[in-house]
Amino acid sequence: MQPNTKEQTEKFLESHRPISLEEMQHVALMDRVDTKFVGASDLLPDILAELESNYKVLEIEGDRVFLYYTHYYDTKAYGMYEAHQNGKLNRYKVRKREYVSSGLRFLEVKFKNNKRRTIKKRVERQQNEALTAAELIFLDENTPFNGHELEHKLSNSFYRITMVGAEERVTIDFGLSFKDANGFSMDFDDIVVIELKQLKFCPTTRAMNILRKFKIKSQSFSKYCLGAASLNTHIKANRMKQKFELIERIKAEIEG
Repeated sequence: MQPNTKEQTEKFLESHRPISLEEMQHVALMDRVDTKFVGASDLLPDILAELESNYKVLEIEGDRVFLYYTHYYDTKAYGMYEAHQNGKLNRYKVRKREYVSSGLRFLEVKFKNNKRRTIKKRVERQQNEALTAAELIFLDENTPFNGHELEHKLSNSFYRITMVGAEERVTIDFGLSFKDANGFSMDFDDIVVIELKQLKFCPTTRAMNILRKFKIKSQSFSKYCLGAASLNTHIKANRMKQKFELIERIKAEIEG
């Protein structure tokens, strides 16, 4: 069964042991190694069932599936997008993210260094409009970019499940939807994006073995790049060809 709604997915998680935000601080992992996977959304119930015995599910006020809104910023010429497409390390991502269930909002900077570690810094914000003077200073101090020159390029929404093990977090995103500044939109309901966040890379965790069982392979993947390449015909997208082909294969398998 393909989980098309938050309510359907919540049912798949009813038997999982819960964990609170406070309890999962031992795997906050603001400095970590990320490993990403893209699979078919109809595999999600089976994946969740396999994870049940070794991972707890984040629960906040009775909810276990959370809606996220994200607004991505980039240079006028899509410099951050281009750095990702060119496989450049020491690259950045700048976004505003709203955690809808908790009402929390952050301005976040993600830095992928030349050791392939992801380092995230963020500041809490009270509103979701223009960047404040303090936020522009935060960007100036934590990126090589002039905060005044960054432009809002893209927004997205998705649902997230967070599973917590002894030494890693597993996030599962589904129901991806993108919209650009001109109002054009693109949805990707057929895929789930799974990310393993670890202090040190370990290829033998329970989650890794489960994904191998379902023949879901790790790969470089960025939701921002997916949305930008989907909604812009004038930016370089050669490296996205393989990703779009994978998504088309997944869609065909689900429909077939």
